[in-house]
Amino acid sequence: MGYVNARDIFPSEVLELIQNYIDGECIYIPKKEENKVSWGELSQTKNELFNRNRRIYEDYLKGISISILSERYYLSPKSIQRIISEKKKIK
Repeated sequence: MGYVNARDIFPSEVLELIQNYIDGECIYIPKKEENKVSWGELSQTKNELFNRNRRIYEDYLKGISISILSERYYLSPKSIQRIISEKKKIK
């Protein structure tokens, strides 16, 4: 998210109206609901984490210990336990 000078995008009437509410401060203008995407959708991170967690659970079912999984996936044992617990609830 970058900053844009309001003078560069708003007509002077709109800028003056906004300045009646906030003058010289930074504000965040949220996206319209119809333009929002959920976290990880654009970068495929959500999908990558889903696949990683699936592999962790499959490895666990094959008998690989939590400590080995922790080292293999560079996660804490607590994180591995959480992933396994979540996958057990789904299955």
